[in-house]
Amino acid sequence: MRRGLLIALSLVLVIALGFAIGRFSTFGASPSSAPASDSAEAGFARDMQVHHAQAVEMAMEIYRKTDDPDLRVLAYDIATGQAGQRGEMYDWLVQWGLPQSGAPMMAWMTESDAGHEHGGSSAPPLTDDQAREAMGMATDAEISALAAATGSDADCMFLSLMIRHHEGAIPMAEAVIELGSEPRVREVAQSMKATQTAEIDAMESMQSRLGCSG
Repeated sequence: MRRGLLIALSLVLVIALGFAIGRFSTFGASPSSAPASDSAEAGFARDMQVHHAQAVEMAMEIYRKTDDPDLRVLAYDIATGQAGQRGEMYDWLVQWGLPQSGAPMMAWMTESDAGHEHGGSSAPPLTDDQAREAMGMATDAEISALAAATGSDADCMFLSLMIRHHEGAIPMAEAVIELGSEPRVREVAQSMKATQTAEIDAMESMQSRLGCSG
């Protein structure tokens, strides 16, 4: 118990540092023209912060209790990498003078091909629950189940949830690459797409190695 708490505390500190580094990674930058509040860049920054927050939560949970060294390394990379990206996206909105929350989730994607899959611009906005489902996010019940699970059950549950989570992030990254014009936002989105695609491959390999069903 004490070891688990120390591991969790250490990771919390690392996550906080990662967010802070990301938060000030663009300190002093001066974009030529700030995106508007209803822009793809602003919507992406807001929605992806929510998305990343859950990924960090799940990664910290499995990092604390898994006995699989490869999974622990992956969880650490996901938690620290996405914490840093959250910090940078938070800072984008600060620099642009925009609030951290705004339009309904995923509303900014309606002009992209990804948005057309959800009904296009003529469809009513998704509810938060519908948007979270479309983004591949875990439900509250699934988060609770992951917290309660142990051993290989926890490992396999995490992999299943995180693969779905990553699969929901990739269309968001593709949409802001298509719709956005800010070079740094598009660069981060492209890196995110590549990283999470590679991580999906790694997690599917782990599922096979661990004998996860489904």
